[in-house]
Amino acid sequence: MSDSLVFFLIQVLNGVQYGLLLFLVASGLTLVFGIMGVINLAHGSFYMLGAYLAYALTQLTGNLFFAVLLAVPLAIVFGLALEALLFRPLYARDHLYQVLLTYGLILALEETRSLVFGDDVHGVALPRWLDFSIHLTGALSYPAYRLFMSAMCLVIAGGLWLLIQKTRLGMAIRAGASNREMVQSLGIDIAWVYRAVFALGVALAAFAGMIAAPVASVFPGMGNQILIISFVVVVIGGIGSIKGAFLGSLLIGLADTFGQVFAPQLAGMTVYVLMAAVLVWRPAGLFGGNAR
Repeated sequence: MSDSLVFFLIQVLNGVQYGLLLFLVASGLTLVFGIMGVINLAHGSFYMLGAYLAYALTQLTGNLFFAVLLAVPLAIVFGLALEALLFRPLYARDHLYQVLLTYGLILALEETRSLVFGDDVHGVALPRWLDFSIHLTGALSYPAYRLFMSAMCLVIAGGLWLLIQKTRLGMAIRAGASNREMVQSLGIDIAWVYRAVFALGVALAAFAGMIAAPVASVFPGMGNQILIISFVVVVIGGIGSIKGAFLGSLLIGLADTFGQVFAPQLAGMTVYVLMAAVLVWRPAGLFGGNAR
């Protein structure tokens, strides 16, 4: 196999890995927006929260996996508390209130991060058994941890699909995304569904930050970068569509990766050109209005 073909395959793997990571963040964002009707500008901060939890708990335990096992329940509790204290009063309010609240939440979380961790860039050590590269040719290799990240993201994506498609909670989520008033009239506790969806969204974004921390480092403002691209994924896939978020994430991951490799001067606009092209063809997104 030639080096050029191997290089191309490496970029495909990079694009898929980035896309799968984006899916974890964007899936929670599209669920919260599509079901709860909440525009959550602070969703990227949950990604940052996960990364900093991974950093702090890895320092404490000496092991990334132990850190993740401790951090995921903390993220879920944090999501439940936020939903109860801040978001629940805004469900019946105009979107402007939601935007103002979530923007204020970004500022509060960033200031808290600065006070607790400072403004330096931090690194998270790779697990020892994954700290190696797989040699593909004499000059090219691929990090084993990136393959592990992709595998974990696929497992989570499969679990999310089973949750949405095969469980009573998933049935309530899909029904709530289509018609919230009808769900309430059928006697389903929509408030409980909202709590579950919001906590799930926070946990997914935080988990993405945890597993990305060893690769992307942990630094101030990291949540703002992924928030923008996650909104692009949601728009491409269709609001409220998990299937659309998955496909949109992969498209964005591949477009961004190959854009940086083959047209670095235009890399910043590649994903937005893709979004514009999709919206010209499908104004509601790839799966907007279709079954979730």
